[in-house]
Amino acid sequence: MMFGMRVRGGLFAALVMFAVPVAATLAAVAVSAPAAAQNVNAITVEGNRRVEVETIRSYFHAGPGGRLSQADIDDGLKALIETGLFQDVHIDQRGGRLVVVVVENPVIGRVAFEGNKKIKDEQLTAEVQSKPRGTFSRPMVQSDALRIAEIYRRSGRYDVRVNPEIIEQPNNRVDLVFEINEGVKTGVRSIEFIGNNAYSASRLRDVIKTRESNILSFLGGNDVYDPDRVEADRDLLRRFYLKNGYADVQVVAALTEYDPEKKGFLVTFKIEEGQQYRVASVNYTSSIATLNPNSLSSFSRVSVGSLYNAEALEKSVEEMQIEASRRGYAFAIVRPRGDRNFENHTVSITFAVDEGPRTYIERINIRGNTRTRDYVIRREFDISEGDAYNRALVDRAERRLKNLDFFKTVKITTEPGSSSDRVILVVDLEEKSTGDFSVSGGYSTTDGALAEVSVSERNLLGRGLFAKASVTYGQYARGYSLSFVEPYLLDYRIALGLDLYQRQQLSNSYISYGTKTLGFSPRLGFQLREDLSLQLRYSIYQQEITLPSTLANCNNNPGNGLLAFNPTPAFAFANGFPAGGSATVGGQTATDSSGIGLWCFSDGEASLPVRKELAGGRTLTSALGYSLNYNTLDNNKNPTDGLLIDFKQDFAGVGGDVSYIKTAIDAKYYTPLVADIVGVIHAQGGVLNKMGSNELRMLDHFQMGPNLVRGFAPNGIGPRDINPYGTMDALGGTKYWGVSAELQMPFWFLPKEVGLKGAIYADAGGLYDYQGPTSWAATGEVNTPGCVKPTQNPPSPGTCLGLQFDDSKVVRTSVGVGLIWQSPFGPLRFDYAIPLTKGQFDRVQEFRFGGGTTF
Repeated sequence: MMFGMRVRGGLFAALVMFAVPVAATLAAVAVSAPAAAQNVNAITVEGNRRVEVETIRSYFHAGPGGRLSQADIDDGLKALIETGLFQDVHIDQRGGRLVVVVVENPVIGRVAFEGNKKIKDEQLTAEVQSKPRGTFSRPMVQSDALRIAEIYRRSGRYDVRVNPEIIEQPNNRVDLVFEINEGVKTGVRSIEFIGNNAYSASRLRDVIKTRESNILSFLGGNDVYDPDRVEADRDLLRRFYLKNGYADVQVVAALTEYDPEKKGFLVTFKIEEGQQYRVASVNYTSSIATLNPNSLSSFSRVSVGSLYNAEALEKSVEEMQIEASRRGYAFAIVRPRGDRNFENHTVSITFAVDEGPRTYIERINIRGNTRTRDYVIRREFDISEGDAYNRALVDRAERRLKNLDFFKTVKITTEPGSSSDRVILVVDLEEKSTGDFSVSGGYSTTDGALAEVSVSERNLLGRGLFAKASVTYGQYARGYSLSFVEPYLLDYRIALGLDLYQRQQLSNSYISYGTKTLGFSPRLGFQLREDLSLQLRYSIYQQEITLPSTLANCNNNPGNGLLAFNPTPAFAFANGFPAGGSATVGGQTATDSSGIGLWCFSDGEASLPVRKELAGGRTLTSALGYSLNYNTLDNNKNPTDGLLIDFKQDFAGVGGDVSYIKTAIDAKYYTPLVADIVGVIHAQGGVLNKMGSNELRMLDHFQMGPNLVRGFAPNGIGPRDINPYGTMDALGGTKYWGVSAELQMPFWFLPKEVGLKGAIYADAGGLYDYQGPTSWAATGEVNTPGCVKPTQNPPSPGTCLGLQFDDSKVVRTSVGVGLIWQSPFGPLRFDYAIPLTKGQFDRVQEFRFGGGTTF
């Protein structure tokens, strides 16, 4: 750090005078000050321009009798110097009077910053204490320079240099300019661990927030050295070990060293793991006579035989203490005690319930929320002013406030209240930006190229509301959506969501038809527990099918001259027509060479259910549904441990044109294995049942492909229309099941920060039992006077072939490998799978790719 001055005119002399030590000044006072005490009014002030005489005299407080002693004079002199208003202050004796001679500090005209590119002027202005129209103070300027350097160091620039320069202006004014040399970004070149035997360094790097610098670091910021983040990483490592049974773990130190050659920091964590413990027993005791401790056992998340888990222990204590409070024991405190057996590596846990001190909450003070309304913060508390102080409820409120993602930091502390049994809760917050504008792009083998523009706000108007608008446009998928969420409906912890959407799916190589959907869906969300949530929803949407006219022109009338396709000889012969030439049916003659087709499928017709849906026009679906979600994943974006179960049911038929009951369940279990390998078990299944007299539509059936068994095309498995010369449309099924086993592992030769993982897997599943329409005895199809199932062979004019479909019950299986990349451009996945067993008419797609980004 360098401190330079560019001084003009008489200011140089003033600065030299200011540099004289205060001790020397006091020594001069001791020599020149009169031995006799003086009256305050006998003080004469010289050299002041802005500061009033009486203001200066007010710093000298007379003792008994209104006379100034030598000690009073010394105290007044020190007080004037500490104000920072003066460069120099000394006292003389002239003719029996005290003369206070002051040299005032200049006034700052402006404060400017030069050379700062990475940090804006506004941010630096808010951090420095030197302000325009304020008093210039050299110690304050020095402090400001250090503060600016610290801000740059927090952003990873340890080579920063700040040089304050003073430019003299007329009328005892100065301009203050901070010249900044930002230097290069200082990153973390390596992260090492000492003493880790149970977990590899690669696994532990996943736990901490600090990352090593690599070629993609410019897209993130966690590779920048931040001492606070490194210290927080120590706690993350400790909690990770405690969660996995290592009750004696200690993260002894986090050593950091700057390497001039690598121009970065080397970070080393020293760990003493200790032994891994399992739970030998769980007991409950209570010193409160009327509270049976065993009645709280159902709130415990600790079980005998399981690994010791400090996180589960903390949640158990919280749930038990809250339950005790609900039962009327507002001051009950639950304290866990663990007795270790070092030989057997077990721990016996006892939850002791005791009567705590009777302390009440006098007031809740909230500081730092400039935008967020107070009530948005207060509603996250289950306690309020006047309630009994409960630390578990306070910790829960702090966790909820952090989960809102409205604030950079959240900290709740206590201060003494007006009496010994009162406390004041102080909530310190630092807000952050909650609005997002994103442009997303991606490509997949199903939807093709896709782009999305969205605008969202998580804290709308500072009221905690969520709103989002997005527009999607792609090769095969287009649409828009509007979403709104009120997380506290009528001041209850019930989330109300409203969704309005329009989607258009175009025909592609996997389906011959397109769909247009316009819908609206209100929903209510309930958080039953931290790991269990319930959602109730109502959906109403209008849907219609679109088809090229060439795929929906079924006409078996020999007088129709619109068709220009001749049946192949094999098809004509198989159905009683000679190849080429003419044939007579029902007294009428049709000639192949004239371009007149006699067969509904002779020119490639869409499937009967598709054409029937097309002729029926728009369909309205009105459905009630609910979802239960159970989530214990350690990380929702990149899980390595935990269980995720999603169970949902929808009941269509609350008005509308269709009726059914659709049930589906999806479960994923992640577990860490050896050497950073994560095992994943995925099971899913669903059933569609008819409800009422309405027949099931094909569009309501389950459609499956690589989402069930990888290696197959979208809509590639299950019942399929196999009429000759048809489009071979997938019909879907009313029942499906699937299981998958997968191993995910990082590449040992690549830095973990690159985000690449490999996967090997095996899939099995099935889709079957089509129950949609198979015949059509109604008029109205395009260019069709009547379309009914034929009763003779060859068919008579005006009849169409009925639906012929394959509904093989064969189990589809496949094995494959995958590449998973948590890239800066969004999550990407590449899969190559080979089907081992498949149905006769299934469609295979061995390679599949999908991904997207927000930038």
